[in-house]
Amino acid sequence: MTTPVLAELTVGQELARREVTVDRARLVRYAGASGDFNPIHWNERVATAVGLPGVIAHGMWTMGAASSVVADWAGDPGAVVDYQVRFTRPVPVPDPGAATVEVVAVAGSLDAEAGTVRVDLTVTVDGVRVLGKAQAVVRLA
Repeated sequence: MTTPVLAELTVGQELARREVTVDRARLVRYAGASGDFNPIHWNERVATAVGLPGVIAHGMWTMGAASSVVADWAGDPGAVVDYQVRFTRPVPVPDPGAATVEVVAVAGSLDAEAGTVRVDLTVTVDGVRVLGKAQAVVRLA
């Protein structure tokens, strides 16, 4: 994979696209790594008791999965100098099975003086946005 060059990008250009799957086992591993053991992420009874459709993925897992698409495209996670999202909908994770999160990254704006591109992300599950205003700023050489 080649490192992207700012001068070769155009606003609206699709930069990357990926599907990321998450199953219950991944949620348990993420809970252990993050220290977030909230039972809505692993216990169906608790999740439905609080009004959720079932067990849901950690919001930070979803955010991280989306940012990894940008970091991989940039070729260097350190090139991502800013990243922010709004959590708009939970990601239900079926059992058995998995949820598929689709991430599409598009060049939202270019700043030649700063050497950066704002990457706008569309993050969906089954065609429904789960992250809103998801944007990363990437500094390119």
